Amino acid sequence: MISVTSVSKSFGGLRALAPTTLAFAPSRTTVVIGPSGCGKTTLLRLMLGLASADSGSVALNGDVLTQANAEMLRHRVGYVIQEGGLFPHLTAQRNVTIMASFLGRRPEDIQRRCAELAELVQIPIDVLARYPRELSGGQRQRAALMRALMLDPPVLLMDEPLGALDPMTRHALQTDLKSIFARLAKTVVLVTHDMHEAAHFADEIVLMREGRVVQRGTLDDLLARPAEPFVTEFIRAQRADPRLAAA
Repeated sequence: MISVTSVSKSFGGLRALAPTTLAFAPSRTTVVIGPSGCGKTTLLRLMLGLASADSGSVALNGDVLTQANAEMLRHRVGYVIQEGGLFPHLTAQRNVTIMASFLGRRPEDIQRRCAELAELVQIPIDVLARYPRELSGGQRQRAALMRALMLDPPVLLMDEPLGALDPMTRHALQTDLKSIFARLAKTVVLVTHDMHEAAHFADEIVLMREGRVVQRGTLDDLLARPAEPFVTEFIRAQRADPRLAAA
């Protein structure tokens, strides 16, 4: 389980995240959603230790994140960003395996794990010999997911992982990712601005606005029991999902 307790963050005197307390349960997918600038990416970066909180703490299975242990704890958290974030000067396979090699894993174990992950994300193993510029957007995201899963972390953080893809590729990856999440049973925290995507993936939704959590619950909770008018307004602004259109 990963949790944040009274975590807050400001930039240049502007509040990006009000004091926030959330716990993300094992083997469940939580989608953090909200309009641009609501604090969802800031929250994810604080959870990964890529930014320092002004107050509060982040803990992974009871281990509190500090400057001293941040690098070690990051090995227990997979991270996927929009467009994959692959190193352009390395092949896809080298991107996937670089951390395992750095940590001294045996080459045969790395090769076996890479083959397992290629099968999991449904990418041909020979495609991994290409450089990121030679891959399609969907292939880059599949390789990025392999990299995030290489060390078999218990937690997977994903920041708008499908946001830059064309609609057909995005739909295919949404279907595959949901199956992968169910198969791996990891703690997944996925950030998006798309309510349709949230409805597709989420066991639970965290809706944010202006640096604070407005409501947390299932999609049905948000539809039937909105905590404030903004919840209904946000849902009504997005009509892609038939369940949302009736709200």
